[in-house]
Order: sequence, then structure tokens, then C-alpha cells
Amino acid sequence: MSSVFSSLHESLRQVLTQRFNWEELREVQEKAYHAIHAGNDSLIIAPTAGGKSEAALIPVVDSILKGGLPGIACIYLSPLKALINDQEERFRSFCTPLSLSVMKWHGDVGRGERSWDEADPPHILMITPESLEVLTREKNLATALAEVRFIVVDELHAFVESDRGAHLRVLLDRMDRITTRKVQRIGLSATAGNPEEILNWLADARGDSRVVTVPAEPREKQFVFIIEPEESRRTDALIRLVRGHKALVFVNSRGNAEQLMQACSGRVLNLHIHHSSLSPATRKKAEEAFLSEEGACIICTSTLELGIDIGDLDVVVQVGPPNSVSSFLQRMGRGGRREKAASVAWVLSSPSEFLFSLAVIECAVGRQVEELVPIKKPYNVLIQQIFLALYTHGRMTWRDLVSESLGAPVFRTIDSGTIERVRNHLMLASYLVQDGEMVMPGPNMEREFFRSNGKDLYSVIQGGGECRAVTPDGDLVGNLDARAVRSASGEISLGGQVWSLIKGDEGHNLVVVVPGSSPTSRVFWTGTDSGGFSRIICRQVQRIKARDGTHLPLRDPECRILSLALAHLPAGVGPEGIHISEDPQEKGGFIIASMQGQRFNHLFAILLRHHLGGRVQVRYNDLLVKVSRFGKEPSVFRIADAIGRISGMTRDEIGALLPLPPGDSWKFAGVLPGELYRDMVISDHFHVEEFRRNLGVLPVSMTGAAHEEKPGD
Repeated sequence: MSSVFSSLHESLRQVLTQRFNWEELREVQEKAYHAIHAGNDSLIIAPTAGGKSEAALIPVVDSILKGGLPGIACIYLSPLKALINDQEERFRSFCTPLSLSVMKWHGDVGRGERSWDEADPPHILMITPESLEVLTREKNLATALAEVRFIVVDELHAFVESDRGAHLRVLLDRMDRITTRKVQRIGLSATAGNPEEILNWLADARGDSRVVTVPAEPREKQFVFIIEPEESRRTDALIRLVRGHKALVFVNSRGNAEQLMQACSGRVLNLHIHHSSLSPATRKKAEEAFLSEEGACIICTSTLELGIDIGDLDVVVQVGPPNSVSSFLQRMGRGGRREKAASVAWVLSSPSEFLFSLAVIECAVGRQVEELVPIKKPYNVLIQQIFLALYTHGRMTWRDLVSESLGAPVFRTIDSGTIERVRNHLMLASYLVQDGEMVMPGPNMEREFFRSNGKDLYSVIQGGGECRAVTPDGDLVGNLDARAVRSASGEISLGGQVWSLIKGDEGHNLVVVVPGSSPTSRVFWTGTDSGGFSRIICRQVQRIKARDGTHLPLRDPECRILSLALAHLPAGVGPEGIHISEDPQEKGGFIIASMQGQRFNHLFAILLRHHLGGRVQVRYNDLLVKVSRFGKEPSVFRIADAIGRISGMTRDEIGALLPLPPGDSWKFAGVLPGELYRDMVISDHFHVEEFRRNLGVLPVSMTGAAHEEKPGD
């Protein structure tokens, strides 16, 4: 018996032994226990199904039992209500035999169940950040938060790169203020390319902190590749793979999931679909299908990447390559849980998709995972917190408003001059009004954000782009893109079923639907572009091209398909850097092999178009930027010179050339002063600082330059 296991509170040890047949802890759980028991803020990284939840829960429960901690001792924060619902039973199985109470508190829980007796709050509260924002402002219940000692943040990587991450940090700081102590923070994640940096982001340098990570145990992995350009044959192949098995089929968008569900309906028994726009009941039905002993298949998006437990699987199917190594690792981690090889079948449409898939696998084998990049300009969250404070208090001095709303460390990079510009703008735009030393909500704030008891203020997630689809009886079917509904011809597909639109109510974002009769229909969601493949995947494609092959074992037919894919990339590409060559398909055209990803190439194309001038045309994808219509004297040297000038540009010089995207991507962007909106877009939409840093270290090489004279020679 390990020293940690034997040191646990006797009651906890008995529960682990008698209910779960544990005689010792896993390595990650022992390491986590030591880190958390010592008082460290901790980031626990372990593969899917690697025991992360228990690694956090065991030391927390042990501390509650040994210390007799009163009130709400632990808050469990999750990015998804569905994940809370799934984890609830796991938490109760630990806690109920120990007479510790667990409660979930989120929007899908009835209001009558979101309360407790003042003298008997739950020991562990499971909640989303948005609901915690509500709870901290509920006078009758918030007092119970004063006893919190631990906050566990599940699936931390799902927060870091978005406004929800900045909002999370505001709430973590508020909990320190409410408790008047440093509440111990414990993050859980299956993957992170820069764990120390993310731990610092979570801990805010408040004291000792530690990354707890255990490398994934080497396991046999089986990969099957089906490369078929004809869609119906791909569907036939997929059906053969999943029929009679427990299978997860991952696709990269909700539209693809619906389309594939239509194609497979009636051909696979116990077939289900799972994505973010479906009703909770539909998603739950899909998850429960895996509890049966029969075969079951779920067609899903990234919603089943997170820690929702769907049990043992026979096969994971990836339709098209995922756009990140992180996603692939989480998807692959779903399989191979019964002491057998993880089996992943790839159903692909082209040699190009095959090449990207090999790059993803090579990155995973080499333990290359995307770094998480927190947002740098949390202006959207800043506005939210100002508005929430005024909604809560009605009127405040500006000093008190700044102290309460903007004192969190996440806002420390915003200087006083910027805060004053925000204040002046809000006054001029009638979002704030002043009465002597006091400020209070203006008419525009009340009109735009105070409806429905101010519910829009508690979340930084942008809504309004979707409408709820309900039956005449009021049953929720799911959510549809509002623009898709307005342009639909009468029948849509949702949840694998065809529905007819009966009537809509735009004022309440509602559309009434009844079962339809069309054999096929289509629904699309706008704003679902993933931004292409990650930079590390594209750089791995570059290395595969440079060595003219993969390190992975392939059959002869697959080697020939890989050769076809590589033949479409320019010759002369090295393992690193940017390569410029003439375009063999277009006279006077050039190909710039940057191999840096779509986000980089989008910005690169904008700046090249500016510096090359004239009527030049610049197109881009994940790997290449193509330049054509040069006019007179097309030259690789002109392109190299333009790249050099781009490398020398400052952040603000680049920012001045960038088009502003529509503000509806950010909930409070329409309230921001124009210069702050541009500042936010430059940093957190175009990622200009990251672009400049990456471009600055890339060597530039050229093919075909020997036949030209460099200008000035």
C-alpha cells in the first residue's frame, strides 16, 4: 500500500477500497496529492480517462474530512453544463458514503433546486463560471462562499484562449476577496503545450504552484486509413467500420455532423448525434446509448472531446483530419480503455487530407502540442464587469466602481488613461450618467442590457446569432443559426431529423418546428470556421515535405497517395523557413511556402498585398500564399523585399492596415471606444504580436533566383 493511500482519512480509504476496489492510487493521483496537500496551486495534466478528476477530488475530500471544514469547501468549475451533469454521479459516489453533500448549480437546474438551507450548504458546489457570477451577487446565498478553500477548474484549456478565460480569472480573484484568503486553485487538463505558462496564468503568482503531469503510458495504437474521393463510397466505408460496434465518429463541424447523420440514418442501428446546438435531452440520449451492451454509434463534434464519460469504445473514427493535435489526443484517448490497443480509423477524401492526418499523428508521437495563448486585451470583460457592478448596486462612485470591477489581476495591463477613455466614451454614448460624484446606468445600458433581469450581463459568450427550435408542445429540439432560418426554404435538419418551419418569433429568438417529410435537407451555422490547421501541424507538413516521406509505417498504396500529396507542394521547401518559387501553373505567378497555418497566412496576405501594390492578387491557404497579376517585372526578389519590409513593421503599423471584422463576434464590442476595439482586434483576432515574433525568426529562401539579377547589382 502506498504511503499516500495509507495516510488518507480512514473513511475515505474505506470508500476507495470497498466501493471502487482500490488498493493504491495512480501515479498522477499520488503526485497531485503531494502538491495539493502542500498548499500549491496546481495544474494536473493527464490523458483522457487518466484519473484527473480523482487526482483533484481525493486530496480535497481528504482535507474536508480531516479538517472538518464547514460550509462550501470546494467549488468545481466546468466549461459545460453537460460535463457537470456527467461528473455529478462520480462526485456523489465519492462523497455520499462520507456524508458529504454535492450540489450542481446552473441554468438547466430548476430554480427551486438552486438553493440550500442557510445552516446546511453543500460541501462541494458544481457550477459554470456564468452561474458563479450570478451566485456571487445573490445576497442570501453568497455568504456561504466565504468558507471556500479549493476551486477545481475542469478542462482548463477550454477557457484559456477566450474571453471566458478572462472572466474566469475575474471570478477567481473575487473568490479570494470573498473568503479573505488565497483559495487554492487546481486546474485539470488533458493537454497543454506550455503548462508552466498556463499554471502561472491560473495561479496569478499568489504563492507556490506546481505542474503535476505524468506521461501517457505507451500503448499500442492501430490506425486505419480510408482515402476515398467519392462521398457515397466514404459513407459506405464508414458504415462498415461502425456497424455492430461501439463507435464515436468525430467530424469537424455541426453541419458535417448533420449531413453524415442523414447519410447513415437507417443503415446503422442505435445511431445518435451529439453537438453543441442540440437540446440537452438529445445529447443525454446519445451519451446513455453507450451504457447498453449493444453496439452504438455517435456522430459528434468537439463536444465529446471533453471529459464526459461515454464508457468503453471499440473504435474512434475521424472524418477528415482534426485541426489541432490537442483535439486528436483527446479524441484518440476515448478509445483503448480496456487494456487493448487504441483504434482510430481515418476516413479521408483526398491525398491532402491524408498528408495533414500524418502530420497530426507525427506531432502526437513527438509530443508536440499547441501552446495555449491567453487573450491580451480583455476589454470585452472589462465592460461586462462595469455594467454588472452598476446593475447590482445602481449607483457608485467611479473610484468604488473601478476598485470593485477592475481590480482583478487580469486587468493589470490596462492603464488609468485607458480606463478614463472608457469612462468618457460611456458617458458620451449614454451608457453611463453622472450625478455629482456618483455614476449610474444610462438609458442605453438599461435598454440594451437590463432586460430579462439583466441575464445577458452574466456571460461574455456572444448570443443572439442562434434561435431556439421548439415543437408546438414547447419541447426544445435545439438551436439554429438565425440567418440560416431566415434563408431556409422551409425544411431544415437538426438532430438527424428533418423539420418543417411553421412560424418564427425573432423578438424571442424562437422558431416553431414540426417533423418534415423531405428525404434530405441542409442546415448551416455561420461562424463555425475553425481557422484552419494549427501552426505546428502545418510545420510538420513542411518537415514531411522536406524529407519526402513520413516516419510512420505505411503500406505501399498509402505511400503512393502520400507521394501524390507531396507532389502538389513546391520543390525546394526545406524543413524550416519560408520558400519562394515561381508558380508552374501560372505565368508570372509565385508561390510562397510559409507553412505557418491559415491564421498567419491571412495576415501575411493582407500585408503582402499592401507592399506589392498595384493590382496584385494574393490568395492563401494553410500552407501557401500565391501571388499573381504582378504587372511589370515580376520577381522573387520583389517578394523577398516585401517580406523584409513586413518583418520591420511595428505592431501599430500593421494594425493600421487591417480591416476591422464585424463587432458581433464580441458581446460588448459595440460599447467600446473605436480605438480600443481596434486594439483588441489587433491582439486577439489577428494575433499581430505572435505573427511578428514568428515571422522574425523565419529564414527566407528562393528557387529560380539564379536566372535573375537582384535589383541594385
